[in-house]
Amino acid sequence: MVVYFIAVRPVLRFDRFSFAWLVSTLGVGIILESLAALKWGTSSLPFPNLLNGRDVSIFNAKLTWQQIITIVVGIAVVGLFELLRTKTLFGKIGMAISSDPDIASSMGANVTRYTIFAFALGGLLAGIAGVLVGPFSFASPYLGESFGISGFVALMIGGIERPAASMGGGLILGVLTVLANTYINSQASDWFPFIVVVVVLIISPNGVFMAGSSIKNMMRWATRARTKVAP
Repeated sequence: MVVYFIAVRPVLRFDRFSFAWLVSTLGVGIILESLAALKWGTSSLPFPNLLNGRDVSIFNAKLTWQQIITIVVGIAVVGLFELLRTKTLFGKIGMAISSDPDIASSMGANVTRYTIFAFALGGLLAGIAGVLVGPFSFASPYLGESFGISGFVALMIGGIERPAASMGGGLILGVLTVLANTYINSQASDWFPFIVVVVVLIISPNGVFMAGSSIKNMMRWATRARTKVAP
């Protein structure tokens, strides 16, 4: 909520429809990472597992209980958020505000209150995600950067409008990254997600799950172009 008031709201006063606030929030994130590094150092530290136990075999794939609980919680959070977004008046007003805050405000919606709630909810979900994925990696002040990039790429792959599609984008990214690490080299995960983003933006800027409509639109555009130049 504090980040919204110091890094987002002042920027939106100049241009409500720009994405400059994304840059300002990244700046706040860098400042917080630097302060954490000054306080606790830059060395990576082990993160304790929430669950200890044997591996579980599912279709010849071995999963730890930590991985299983992460998958279950992720699916549950996305499902609850989808219900909130589509089945409640609160969620529908929030979607209207995200689409056009000026029109939503003119119809009586409290844009500031909904935006504050969205940022608070985003921070809560980020904290839950950090606790769940922390045991898979060493904890450091800069751990969030790699996960942030992966999350952004997952949004671009699946589409930003539907949470379930975004989770599908994350699954696709994970599979492609593992394949790249296996068949290209072990460092492919550092640059391969950016290749995926470029390909997705070329084929379907709205996400792979909307690729069919994007291809149809391209074919219609090409047909109209040929019609105009035809003698």
